[in-house]
Parts: sequence; structure tokens; C-alpha cells
Amino acid sequence: MRYLKQFGAAMAIMATVVPGPADAAKFEATLAQNMSPISGVTIVAKKKGFFEKHGLDISVSGFTSGKQCLNAVLGGAAQIATTAEAPTTAAAMAKQPIAFLARMEYSDLKTLTAAGSKIGSLADLKGKKLAFTAGTGSEVYTVALLKKAGLTKDDVTLTNLRPQDMLPALAAGDIDGYNTWEPHISNGLKTLGDKAVELDTKGIYAETFNIVVMKDYLAKNPELVSAFLKALLDAEAWMKANQEEAISIVAEVAGMKRDDLAAIWKDYIYNVVLDQKQLDVLTAHAAWRLESGNHPPGATMPDFATVIDTGPLKAIAPERVTIY
Repeated sequence: MRYLKQFGAAMAIMATVVPGPADAAKFEATLAQNMSPISGVTIVAKKKGFFEKHGLDISVSGFTSGKQCLNAVLGGAAQIATTAEAPTTAAAMAKQPIAFLARMEYSDLKTLTAAGSKIGSLADLKGKKLAFTAGTGSEVYTVALLKKAGLTKDDVTLTNLRPQDMLPALAAGDIDGYNTWEPHISNGLKTLGDKAVELDTKGIYAETFNIVVMKDYLAKNPELVSAFLKALLDAEAWMKANQEEAISIVAEVAGMKRDDLAAIWKDYIYNVVLDQKQLDVLTAHAAWRLESGNHPPGATMPDFATVIDTGPLKAIAPERVTIY
């Protein structure tokens, strides 16, 4: 009897000290992450311990673009990428064996104009000098913007600039407006004040931010990928229930002032899904590549059913998958 009591006490002690799946990481991976608000879900998953909750030890390598993130995965320096549709379609057309697992965010691209240029409507873009970033969603947005205005590239003067170079060019009067993503629009408005005006282009083109891995990595690490997606779902739910703290966390990681991010927070739509909107964006981007010639030799429209892998997300949250 004394032995049984001692054994029971020992087992009780062990139960309190032996770590469970949430306490000890079972899986390790490196996440190549764009360090901006578009990566809000993965930023929160890391900062609030949702990766650890699901047995993950995720190291984060920070980059300034989704293209760099995907290149890190293609080159083997990371296993998971946060990336936009531009690098995704480029990789798909180059027959890279990538697996598109989920969208975690989308946001409209925007146009900021110089007040002195008197651009009050889309039609007023005719004859103006506009900046964009070649090979990115900024270029696809620019094409869509001109089509919406009933214009062509011949009706405007286009200048290829990095997003961080657009505001100085607008301030110097070298361009009349620029087409890009946040926070470069809000930064321009804050810096130039009444010398800048945002053009109403809502709904013309949204850039998405997504989770991509290599197909062979997914095949070898299904449990890790499942745990990763579960952590993202938890992070999304937490962000929506704790918006003020979420803004503070994302602003700190993105290197932004909290008030600046709070002013545009509503522009970032955080949802971990695979839906028709995602398929439409990828298809539109691939169509642009084919029309513009910005694609590998001999490329054709990708079969996105072979690029988008719905299995991992559907297995844990079937209501989040509404395609294929």
C-alpha cells in the first residue's frame, strides 16, 4: 500500500513537470517574413505564442518584399514564405514546385497625387507622369487603373520607382502621382499634407499576402504545416478580438508609429482562407504577365489547381476553403 501511494505521488509530480505539446516544440522551421503590416497574422502568431501553442519553434528571417521571402524558400534558406501574388505567379510560370497554402491578408493598392496636378478623377490621369514598381502588384494595379479610366499606357508617362523613392519624387515635382501599397500612401499624406491628394481608386485592385512552401517540404512535413496553419487561425481570431493590442504589436515589428498604423488598420483585411477572390487575383496577375511579356519563355497560364493545395487548410477548417 505504501508503495502504491508513493507511486501515485510520483506520477502526480511527473504530470506537473513533463511538458505537453504546447510547452515543448515538436517542429522547427524558418519563416521568411515581410516585415510590414501585410504580415500581421504571422507577426501576431509569433509574438503572442500561437506557434509555441501548437508545438512549433519558428525562427523568423525578415525581408522587405515578398519576392525576397519566396526566393529564400526557393533557395533553401527558409521553409515557409509570406509572399504576394507577383512572386507566386512568376514561380508558377517558371514551373517551380511551390504549394500555395492560404491567403492571410489582402488590401487595396492606392494612388497618391500632387495637389498641384489637379487630378480629381480617373480621367484626369491623362497626360500625367505616374510612378509604379515594375514586376509587382503595383504594375498590375497601374494597368487596371488605366483600363478603368479608359486610358492606355500611351496616354500617360510611366516611371519605374521603388516604393520608398516615390514620395521624394512626388515632393520634388518629378511625377504627378504614384501607385503603390500602404504605408507609402499614408506616409505621403502625412509628409505632404495639403500638397497631396489620394485619388479614389477603391476596389480596382487588391494585393494579397499568402503562405507558400515547396511541394516536397509539404509532403515531408504535413504535421508541421497543419500546426502552422492552426497557429495562424488562432492569431487571426485573437487580432479581431484584441484590435488595439494587435495594432501595437504589428506597428512595433513593422517599424511604424502606432498612430500611423492605427489610421490605416481598417485597410488590411486579415483572413486565413482559400477563396474565389484569391483565385481571381492570381489569374489576373498571370494574365498580366502573359499580356506584358513579363514571364519565362514559353510560359502559359498556370493551372492553379496544381499550385494551390487546399488539403492542409481544408483538413482543419473546411469552411475556410471555397475553391476546388
